[in-house]
Amino acid sequence: MLSNFEIKRLFDNDQLIIVEIKIAGSAQELYAADQYEWFYLEKNSKALIKLWLNSRDSSPAVEERFFEQSYLKFNRTQATYIEKYNSAQHTLSRQASEKPHSDLLTALDGYHY
Repeated sequence: MLSNFEIKRLFDNDQLIIVEIKIAGSAQELYAADQYEWFYLEKNSKALIKLWLNSRDSSPAVEERFFEQSYLKFNRTQATYIEKYNSAQHTLSRQASEKPHSDLLTALDGYHY
């Protein structure tokens, strides 16, 4: 279960939430690369899917994340999420990480590695 985590980035729209979390733990418990995880929450079904990060790219204006399942491009205010297998494209707004959706907290708290 993920019970000790911090939300680093949060994007959402009426259908889904994309979130990056930092998992709390000592340096002995976690490698630096394992401290951060990305998830996709489908709001209607409440299905939580781990996004497998392959690579990243950043510039002062925009950041990109390339996942096994998808692609995410974002800036300070919004994001575009493109699904790999059906090419669905979603526009999301960046949200304050201090006030996440209650369904997201429930799903993350119940997630097992």
